[in-house]
Amino acid sequence: MAGQFECKPIGFVLSPFKEKGDAPSQGRENEQSSQIVIFPEYAKGLDGLSPGRQIFVICWFDRSDRNVIEVHPRGNPAAPLTGVFNTRSPARPNPVSLTLVIIESIKDNVITVCGLDALNETPVIDIKPYSRGIDESKQFLKTE
Repeated sequence: MAGQFECKPIGFVLSPFKEKGDAPSQGRENEQSSQIVIFPEYAKGLDGLSPGRQIFVICWFDRSDRNVIEVHPRGNPAAPLTGVFNTRSPARPNPVSLTLVIIESIKDNVITVCGLDALNETPVIDIKPYSRGIDESKQFLKTE
């Protein structure tokens, strides 16, 4: 098994959020529009996407702390420390984010979306379509 691998960005985010404290904790808490600029060599990969469709945007939260293994959920010091793999915290060994957004428009290599929680100039490493038949659980899961 390889100890390291290379992951190339396919684009970057243009967002109203400049600092960590500006962004919402979760994408669903954001009603503002953001743009995803896809690098020209990957623009053909947008073929088939359309406004109104939901997509997962996978980003590399490059400004997150990577030396954290436990956090207080949602930054609340009153909450008990919890393992990062049981949270959506951006602070984690590999700061990969997964956010479900709605496409508002696509023009050339720029996708305008609603519901993204990324900071301005965050690298985008992939986009995947949301598929109800694939992405929803087939049964209710017991959580406790």
